Amino acid sequence: MPVRWTMKSSRAEPYLKIGDVARRVGVSPSVIRSWESLGLTHPRRTESKYRLYTADDVRLLKRARFLRKVRGLNAAAIVELLRREGRARPAADGNAGAIGSHLRQLRAQRKLSLARVARAVDISVGFLSALERSQMSGSVGTLRKLARFYKTNILDFFDATGASSRQVRPAQRKVLEAGPGVRMELLAWGNTVMEPHLFRVAPLAGSGDSYTHEGEEFLYVLRGELMITLEKEEYRLKAGDSFYFESATPHQWKNTGRAETWLLWVNTPPTF
Repeated sequence: MPVRWTMKSSRAEPYLKIGDVARRVGVSPSVIRSWESLGLTHPRRTESKYRLYTADDVRLLKRARFLRKVRGLNAAAIVELLRREGRARPAADGNAGAIGSHLRQLRAQRKLSLARVARAVDISVGFLSALERSQMSGSVGTLRKLARFYKTNILDFFDATGASSRQVRPAQRKVLEAGPGVRMELLAWGNTVMEPHLFRVAPLAGSGDSYTHEGEEFLYVLRGELMITLEKEEYRLKAGDSFYFESATPHQWKNTGRAETWLLWVNTPPTF
């Protein structure tokens, strides 16, 4: 059964679990997972680690099955061919690996142990090790705590060097996967006084832990819904709602709906 719904114009499009996709495509879930390990698909994940697939993923996987069955290609050849055709893409500019190596470099420069950093940001040594080895991705709250500890900011994890042009097309955006189901797309960077993002948040995904930082924040809900908690007060936002708050207030947020939430989120100054 579909596990959630996204809105596209006036039509509903379901997110599917891997079993549903396997039945539609005509391959086993293990085959789909093996193609994913080679970078063919990049499904979103819920907090409980369930994979969520779109109709575009199904079409891509059907094409892969055709290449395997009719043309006899192995998995690696299928992925390479689909990339050359422009149908498959690398995962978010490889940012997971970049974040891991960046975190490891920051720790090594300061000659700190894993235990010292993990204790300071209140995470386990095993989890920090997995982050540095790019085996797991950190939530916004966790990345923010690490950035504060190292006296840097999340912008460094985007590799947002240089000045952007006035016009930034979708394919040119800097992308960061901030934990399961949270995709942050940086809309402008460089010598700016604002830090604008497009957030795409899957159902049940969110910031993780509560966090704070300097500055002010404004967000506008483009699609879906969001629950944001400031200290202990909850606010439920829906499409068309806007929200402003001071970043020094402890805040935490989560998509409590069944559809993907899209947010225009602006921080100032750019010290997210």
